[in-house]
Amino acid sequence: MAFTFFFRDLQTLQYVTEHVIPKLKGRSYINIWDAGCAMGPEPYTLAIILRENMGHFMYRNVRIYATDIDEQDTFGPTIVKGVYPYDMLKRIPKNFFESYFSKADANGDYVIRDDIRKAVEFQKHDILSLKPIRENLGMIVCKNVLLHFNYAKRVEVYKMYHQALSDDGYLVNEHTQKLPKEVGHMFEQILPNAQIFKKIPS
Repeated sequence: MAFTFFFRDLQTLQYVTEHVIPKLKGRSYINIWDAGCAMGPEPYTLAIILRENMGHFMYRNVRIYATDIDEQDTFGPTIVKGVYPYDMLKRIPKNFFESYFSKADANGDYVIRDDIRKAVEFQKHDILSLKPIRENLGMIVCKNVLLHFNYAKRVEVYKMYHQALSDDGYLVNEHTQKLPKEVGHMFEQILPNAQIFKKIPS
C-alpha cells in the first residue's frame, strides 16, 4: 500500500507520544510492527518520534519491523538506504527535517540519520497470511491497509494482531478504521477520539 508520507496523521502521532510511548519506556526491549509500510515514511516517522521522546540509551532498544507485500521489490531497497527526494519530505516539521536529514547527492535527495535508519528493519510480508512477524510486540501500527480488505478478512487480521501483541501492547489504526464488533472484546479503546487500543489479554 503505497499512499503515505512522512508525519502523516499528526494528531494520532501526538496521541501515541502522550499515551503510548510513556508505557513503552518501561520495557527492556521495544519491538514495534508497522504493517503496510510502503516506502518507509511511516516507520521512519515513528523512529523519529521515539528518538525525540526517549533517552539515547533507551532508544537503542527500539526495533521497528516495517513490512509490506512489496510486489515490485522497490520498498525494501528504499528503506534500507533511507534516501528520499525532497518532495517526499517537505511536510516534515522544519526542526525534525534539519535534525534528521542531510543531503545525499547533487540530485536533491536526502538521507535519514543513521540512528533512525538502523532502528528500522524491512521484511516482505503478506498480512493476509495471518502469520505475525513475531510475538510479544509492544505496538502494532496499521494504517491505510485494512480498508482494502473485506470485512471478514479484517476480523481475522485483528485476531492475528491480538495474538502478536504482548499483554500490555497497543494497536494503532487509521483514524477512519473502526474496530469490528467481533473483536471488540479483545481491545480497549484508550481515547474516545482516536483509533488507539490496548490489548485485553485472553
